[in-house]
Amino acid sequence: MKMLVTGATGKLGTKVVETLLKTVPAEQLAVSVRNLEKAEGLRARGVDVRHGDFDRPETLDTAFAGIDRLLIISADGDNETRIRQHTNAAAAAERAGVKFIAYTSIANAKESNNFLAPTHKATEEAILKTGISYSFLRNNWYLENESSSIQGVVAGAPWVTSAGNGKVGWALQQDYAEAAAAVLSGNGHENTIYELSGKLLTQEEFASALGTVMGKEVSVQQVDDDVYADMMKGAGVPDFLIPFLVEIQKGIREGTLEVESNDFEKLLGRPATPISEGLTQIVNGIS
Repeated sequence: MKMLVTGATGKLGTKVVETLLKTVPAEQLAVSVRNLEKAEGLRARGVDVRHGDFDRPETLDTAFAGIDRLLIISADGDNETRIRQHTNAAAAAERAGVKFIAYTSIANAKESNNFLAPTHKATEEAILKTGISYSFLRNNWYLENESSSIQGVVAGAPWVTSAGNGKVGWALQQDYAEAAAAVLSGNGHENTIYELSGKLLTQEEFASALGTVMGKEVSVQQVDDDVYADMMKGAGVPDFLIPFLVEIQKGIREGTLEVESNDFEKLLGRPATPISEGLTQIVNGIS
């Protein structure tokens, strides 16, 4: 059985591949990457490194040839670009005769109003259309996404948010990576959907957990979206990123990530890493 991970040199992809290599022989593992040089270390360890570019479907035909089980890690970019790229990947998987596709989606993708959801809804639909067995890994939110804000708090800033009382199921990328590896290399995951979420927390609860880890009180500043955008600009966030960050806050405020689940336990035999432990890792990485 041969399995392949796309985007294998990205942050999540790297963690998935490292997790797989603990239990899967290197010769059973292939990776698809745009830049072959970045994957030289994997090639040296016996992994089958292939060139695959989601914008060039002909490269995907070669990359997916002879693959039984495929993990499509969602690409970066705007919704329109990602939908095109992911649809290319699903179509190439069908042409190559892939037997199983796992895909890293977003919480409640089918019904979600989150601004990132259109990509994931369209990709899930494209995969369903192929008729290939699937597993949708609906990842809630990476704890690492908060690293720059945590860095600000370490430097003395308050926790600034316009997310109101919305809750988030933060978890470490490593947890999501281990779940993806378990599904790709395991049995019995055909035609499944996993809502992968840590314990749901408000911004205040998150800031309180961060304060406990840092040994000081972290004040929370709840503002509206316009003030939040101004404060992000003042903090040196690049202009092109600010609308994205505001939309994230809005999505949280509207409850789009408030999806409770114990699916991590189903896949890993344990819940997501406790928030205090995850925050300790991030704070130690900063200081």
